[in-house]
Amino acid sequence: MIAAAGVGSVAATAALASTAIALADAPVAAPAAATPAAKGDSIALTNKQALKIFSGRANIELAQEIADLLEVPLGKVSIQGYADGEIGIQVMENVRGKQVYIIQPTCPPGVNDHLVELLLMISTMRRASANKITAVIPYYGYARQDRKMASRVPISAADVARLCESMGVDRVVAVDLHCGQIQGFFGPRTPCDNLEGQVVGLDYFAGLGLNSETTKVISPDAGGVYRAKRFRDGLQERGVDAGLAMIIKQRIRANAIGRMDLVGSVEGSDVIIVDDMIDTAGTLTQAASELKERGANRVYAFATHGVFSGPAYQRIAQSELEKVVVCNTIPLDKRQHHGNKIVQLSIARLLAEAIGRIHSQASVSALFAGDKRDD
Repeated sequence: MIAAAGVGSVAATAALASTAIALADAPVAAPAAATPAAKGDSIALTNKQALKIFSGRANIELAQEIADLLEVPLGKVSIQGYADGEIGIQVMENVRGKQVYIIQPTCPPGVNDHLVELLLMISTMRRASANKITAVIPYYGYARQDRKMASRVPISAADVARLCESMGVDRVVAVDLHCGQIQGFFGPRTPCDNLEGQVVGLDYFAGLGLNSETTKVISPDAGGVYRAKRFRDGLQERGVDAGLAMIIKQRIRANAIGRMDLVGSVEGSDVIIVDDMIDTAGTLTQAASELKERGANRVYAFATHGVFSGPAYQRIAQSELEKVVVCNTIPLDKRQHHGNKIVQLSIARLLAEAIGRIHSQASVSALFAGDKRDD
């Protein structure tokens, strides 16, 4: 249960309360919205009494799905939004000596609010004598600010990691970090697991009946080739022996592309553009048009995180894309018309499996086929 209340004017209090109710009760409006798993699909878990799952307000539906899969009730916490913009948090049950998992993507809308909410929840659990605190961050805000691209700028991804550590987090679980080296921003006493969200999309595309001889997986830039290769390898394991190609793009500025070049051939092929996130969708829709001009048959896209800022929904609706498949790490904007092109898949089972393995001190990397590591 997550309660929201305000202080000050009656109008401000009512607005805050109505916002919280909408977050908690309204379903995600999507053509293929994620649905909670059936009771029989629950994940076996030992020592459930020591496990506590809590959620901030960023993605309550996902947190509830995870709790249902683990057959653990979602923890009771009161999150109050005050009239002056501050946030007040109170945990409404005992967490002393417990293994606490806080599910909170630091995603839009309200990236900074969600980040502060996460930090305060970690601090609250630490002050309440929780034994171990794991922050489950399906979408890691500020991940794209992972290095200095100009003088006198912060490395914000590292600063967020330091903030989490300073509040007392013991472990972090993220999904498809923009750059894998963000794991290194956390010290050796704070392990960071970077789960591969693409495994959620592989079964979807394998079920489309794609022809191995005419299917290509496309990396939208040089930095995403490894991700695209992993996706292609996953398709091969599912019977689709796809090829691989890459787009080389030259940026004018953030979210603006000056030129695109294609490495490889897509003539007569069904192509899948694979990336970690879709923001304004400008690059994605431009890439889809370029691939169509190069002779591609159908153009699909898969990204773990559907940020969908600004004109993204409109651009996708008017684009050459057949389907845009994303995970529910970020809730879709209920106020936007999504048309029939956006498909949202649930990542709850992957996160629930990871939580169960961490809680049982089992291998997390064993979740991913082809990874022989045992960590």
